Amino acid sequence: MKTSIPPSHEHPFAQFVRILGKGKKGSRSLSQDEAFQAMSMIMNGEAEDVQLGAFLMLLRVKEESPEELVGFVNAVKKYCTPNIKGVDFTLDWSSYAGKRRHLPWYLLAVFALAENGVDIFMHGAAGHTIDRIYTEEVLRTLGFSISTTWQDVIASKENQGFAYYPLHNMCPKLSNIINLRNTLGLRSPVHTLARLINPTDAPYIIQGIFHPAYQPSHQSASLALDYKNALVIKGEAGEIERNPDTLCHALSVSNGEFIDETWPKMFEKRHLKENGLDISQLASVWNGTNDHEYGIAAAKGTIALALKLTQKASTQDEALAMASEFWEERNRSLI
Repeated sequence: MKTSIPPSHEHPFAQFVRILGKGKKGSRSLSQDEAFQAMSMIMNGEAEDVQLGAFLMLLRVKEESPEELVGFVNAVKKYCTPNIKGVDFTLDWSSYAGKRRHLPWYLLAVFALAENGVDIFMHGAAGHTIDRIYTEEVLRTLGFSISTTWQDVIASKENQGFAYYPLHNMCPKLSNIINLRNTLGLRSPVHTLARLINPTDAPYIIQGIFHPAYQPSHQSASLALDYKNALVIKGEAGEIERNPDTLCHALSVSNGEFIDETWPKMFEKRHLKENGLDISQLASVWNGTNDHEYGIAAAKGTIALALKLTQKASTQDEALAMASEFWEERNRSLI
C-alpha cells in the first residue's frame, strides 16, 4: 500500500530509479537482491506511478541483466503460483508477443504435442500491442476453453491436454503493467520476466523472444532459477514458433548444463508474409482441407524443438521425424 511521504523525505523506491538513471558513469544494473526489493515494492503497490514508469523505461533502455531477471521473477512468482493442489504440467509455454506477419502456427504444434502426451501450461497476455493477434483470441475463435481460475486450468488439461491461463487472471498486477505498452510506447521488462515465471514449476520450459540479444540472459536466468531444462529461441515475432525459412539458434539448459545449437533452415527460399491473417485457415490446415507449406513446416519445426527439449528425442533428425509422425497422425476432427 502506498504511504504519504513528507516533502523532506526521499521515497523508499527512489533509490532504485537512481541506481538505473544516474548517467553513463554513475548508473549500473541492480543486484539480484535490489531487483527483488524493487519488484516486491511494485507488486505491493508501494511505488508511485511516475516512479514505475521511470523504472520500467530505464530498464528497457539498459536491457535487463540475468541477475535482475532472477530477482524480479523471485519477487513475483508467489503472486502467480496455483492456490490449489493438483496443477501439474510437463511443459511451460509462455505467449506474450502476438503475431502480425504470419498466423500463430505454433498453436498447431501445441495441439499435436498435447495429443501425444506432452501436457502444456500456456500463459500470456493479449491486446497490449496494436495490430497483432494473440493466443487468447485465436483459441476462443477455434473453440478451445480459456481458463479463468486454477480449477479451470486442471479441467482444461484433462479435457484438451493443455491449458491457457491469461495473465490478467493469473496475476492482475503484472497484467496492468504490461498494458502500459501503449501508454509508454515501449514494451516493459515484464514482457521478459513473465516468460521466466514458470508458475506451475513444470520440469521443462520453452521461451520465444524477438531480440536475439536477450537469449543469453534468458539462458543464464533459467539456470540461476534452478530450471534444469529450459530452451529459448528467437521465435517468429517473438512467439515460440520456429521460422522454417531461417536458421534457428537455440540456447538451452539441459540437465543443468548450457547447450548452444543451431537447427538448419527447412527451405532455401523465403516465403512471403501473409496477405491477411485469417484465423480459420489454421483449422483448415489442421483438418487437411487446405495446404500451407510454411505453416505446416513451422508447426513441425516447433514440435521438434519441444520434443528434443523434453528428451523424447535425442537428436534433431529424430525430433523432426517424430514431429512429422505426430502431424500425419493428428486427430483432424479436433478443430
